[in-house]
Amino acid sequence: MGTNRENGSLYTTFDNKVATVEFGHPAGNSFVAELLGRLTKEINSLSENKDITVIVLRSEGNRAFCGGASFDELTAIQNLEEGTLFFSGFAHVINAMRTCKKVIIGRVQGKTVGGGVGLAAACDYVFASIDASVRLSELTIGIAPLVIAPAVKRKMGTAALSEMSLSPTEWKNAYWAKEKGLFAKVFDSKKEMDKELEYFSQKLSTYNPEALQKWKQVLWEDADHWDGLLTDRAAISGTLVLSDFTKKALAKFKE
Repeated sequence: MGTNRENGSLYTTFDNKVATVEFGHPAGNSFVAELLGRLTKEINSLSENKDITVIVLRSEGNRAFCGGASFDELTAIQNLEEGTLFFSGFAHVINAMRTCKKVIIGRVQGKTVGGGVGLAAACDYVFASIDASVRLSELTIGIAPLVIAPAVKRKMGTAALSEMSLSPTEWKNAYWAKEKGLFAKVFDSKKEMDKELEYFSQKLSTYNPEALQKWKQVLWEDADHWDGLLTDRAAISGTLVLSDFTKKALAKFKE
């Protein structure tokens, strides 16, 4: 059973040298600003925790992995400052994952939309179930996946990013996402996925933590400019969310 807290939930558990971070929200595990801030802070904290080597990122329940940005908070944005601040939340999470000294393994058990795709793309390795379809739906409400695009492009390439973003109503299945590089492994059942995930994460956690950290830095070495890039993209998104098109589109979704 998932959380019923309006601001969502975030819990971290430890098993040997593996920390599992679980986020949740009653609206399809979507993200409100407060939850984004808490996740960023937690990842930064775990990055400095010398007792762990690996982080597993997962969400609550057996249905959606992540519904992206909170529609309620999107519709409540009244000015550029509020819009920029909200989208900066995703920028901060992705940059925290990028600079984290620990390898981050994603567990994607179900559908994921928009910012959730960016979250999966920012993981270093992703296990997914056959139910883990993905979609970038931003254009349908008058914005674009600007903040998460660098992470998605890095994992999947420009062609896949273009295909997903320009067909915003179309779900891409888990095997398509694996073929394009978003997922490392796809499993027919969540039970099988979790069994393999536990084995993989525990095995990975036995490796030299310094070697893992240095190797992760190499894997992300072309992204050093993302602090500024994602902040700039958040400002553009903050402008777009104030457009008449977006306001009307969001109002229709809430009807």
